[in-house]
Amino acid sequence: MAKEVIRVVAAVIEREGRYLITQRNAGAVLPLLWEFPGGRVEPDETEEAALQREVEGRIGVKVLLGDKLGDHVHEYAHYDVHMTMYRCTLHVEAQPYPATVNDLRWVTSKEFLDYDFPPADEQTMSKLLGMMRN
Repeated sequence: MAKEVIRVVAAVIEREGRYLITQRNAGAVLPLLWEFPGGRVEPDETEEAALQREVEGRIGVKVLLGDKLGDHVHEYAHYDVHMTMYRCTLHVEAQPYPATVNDLRWVTSKEFLDYDFPPADEQTMSKLLGMMRN
């Protein structure tokens, strides 16, 4: 039997050389790990619509969608996660806050190593950091 594939989208939001990361809630799957804001794409939803809905729900602000940075499939034991990352920007006056996440931080790419991310995010971030350095 084929494993379920869960489609997720993530926003890579950069402001003045720092990236916005959010901490999962204690009761979530993979509790208290850090990730780029985003979430699951519903069956009849576009990635762009899902990203807007998830980001606004998690950090209370809308984003301007930019380029698709790439995607990656990570295999977990009982399901696969297909993650797509988009470069996004916030409106200048937007003040994100932890609406439905445990915490959020603005960090430099070097500081990513100081935070624990889910395996799917780590592999995507390695790709992303490679692209950002070029």
